[in-house]
Amino acid sequence: MSLAEKLARGVAELRLDIAADTQHKLLDYLALIHKWNQVYNLTAVRETQKMVSHHLLDCLAVIPHVGARSIIDIGSGPGLPGIPLALALPQSRVTLLDSNHKKAAFLRQAVIELGLGNVEVVCERVETWRPQHKFEVVISRAFSGLPEFLAAAGRLCAGGGVIAAMKGVYPYEEIAQMPGGFKLRGVIPLTVPGLKAERHLVLMHPAQQAAP
Repeated sequence: MSLAEKLARGVAELRLDIAADTQHKLLDYLALIHKWNQVYNLTAVRETQKMVSHHLLDCLAVIPHVGARSIIDIGSGPGLPGIPLALALPQSRVTLLDSNHKKAAFLRQAVIELGLGNVEVVCERVETWRPQHKFEVVISRAFSGLPEFLAAAGRLCAGGGVIAAMKGVYPYEEIAQMPGGFKLRGVIPLTVPGLKAERHLVLMHPAQQAAP
């Protein structure tokens, strides 16, 4: 099965409406990761067939739960989940935050080559970065444990917004250790096509904010 067929089948299984030209750009993005990975070690997954399920579909699976006008991807690394979200949600403004200069250089190049006018790259430490505005969705994928994530990035969540952490197995211990000032909205089990592993999306919000 070609990469395009695998991606198209996965998108259909996720019941997402992603245009063919956008799917083509998602594969262009994978090609960029594969190319830069040889020098910059962006991801441990090196086979492009695996990248479709482990990276693209894994990130796209969260779309029904994180659609918003403004999204920030904390510890974006090679742009996961931020770049797939920016491609699939062109009306959203997406900020990719990573303190690693080599990864930020890759992100900037990816933004140029993919023509992502809705993406901003910020090379800063989340703990010390002070943006001019807050975000409707604050998301991370393998950035840290929930307590550390909330302590570092929770303040970036706008009123009425959501803080989302992409996790593997259900993170019972991390949820139990959530700091005061934040509440759990829910934990959503995700089924990722081609990925034989547990996936969960943990949704949280600032405690002073009423749940919808």
